[in-house]
Amino acid sequence: MADVQRRPLLRHLRGAPTTYVRHLRRGKPVHEGVGVSFWFRPLTAVISEVPVDDRELPLLFHARTADYQDVSVQATVTYRIEEPALAARRLDFAINPDTGAWRAAPLDQVATMLTESAQQHALTLAAGMTLREAIIGGPVELRDAVTAGLAGDARLTDTGITIVGVRVVAVRPEADVERALQTPAREEVQQEADRATYERRALAVERERAIAENEMQNQIELAQREEQLVARRGHNERRRAEEDAAAAWVAARAASEREKLAAVTQAENRRELGAAEAEANAAYLAVYRDMDPAILLALAAGTLAERLPEIGQLNLAPDVLTGALARLTAPRDAT
Repeated sequence: MADVQRRPLLRHLRGAPTTYVRHLRRGKPVHEGVGVSFWFRPLTAVISEVPVDDRELPLLFHARTADYQDVSVQATVTYRIEEPALAARRLDFAINPDTGAWRAAPLDQVATMLTESAQQHALTLAAGMTLREAIIGGPVELRDAVTAGLAGDARLTDTGITIVGVRVVAVRPEADVERALQTPAREEVQQEADRATYERRALAVERERAIAENEMQNQIELAQREEQLVARRGHNERRRAEEDAAAAWVAARAASEREKLAAVTQAENRRELGAAEAEANAAYLAVYRDMDPAILLALAAGTLAERLPEIGQLNLAPDVLTGALARLTAPRDAT
């Protein structure tokens, strides 16, 4: 909206860089252009303000498909008033010289033309499509059809309006129909989810089985190793027992050999000792063989006296002493 300042008997208008302003006085243009600024007399001035920027018009309407199904079409039309002077002559863009506001609603008229034209082309196209075709390929086909229809609309061309672009956001059926259409897809998704769940469970079971088999294999291997260990220990024990028995046999044999050698040595020693004692006795007897018996008796008595216990007093009878002396003094032949 233009900025209008009031002065006594005069007004000053300052336009915007996106609006086209046309000032007529007595039916002739005095000022016109984008972003103009000028003084004018409100009693003689006729001023029109036309926006020249890009504007978007949201559309929401219903259409019927070839299989008698209602669909709602949500779209957006972007347009621009390319020839503002032409639009100012075809539509009422006049503003109040005191406030700068539009006297009418020109943009509503533009919106009505665009909406009716877009709906016409969209309805015509949707009538030849089934519901599934409208939902699947409808947005693209409707966009192309509405764009081509608006571009070739003579009313828009004569008004100086140019279509910048058309966007079809969605083509949706009624709520219950949409739920019915969504059911197969939901069922398929649920089946995929169930299949994924079953596969995950099967994979988990397979992994658990693999883990159990691995544990069992480990236990079998441990049992085999334990069996080998027991066998090795038994073998070692047998070897140890055999070695101990062999060592004991060698020790016993060595002890027997030592005892045998000791016995032989002892026997030799005894034989040599006996021989030595025999020789000594023979020599001893040989010494006493030719000795006087009386002397031998005296020696025997001396030896006996050495071996007898101590005698404090000895009484000899006369007859014993006489007999002994007689034997000592008797000739050798008498004995």
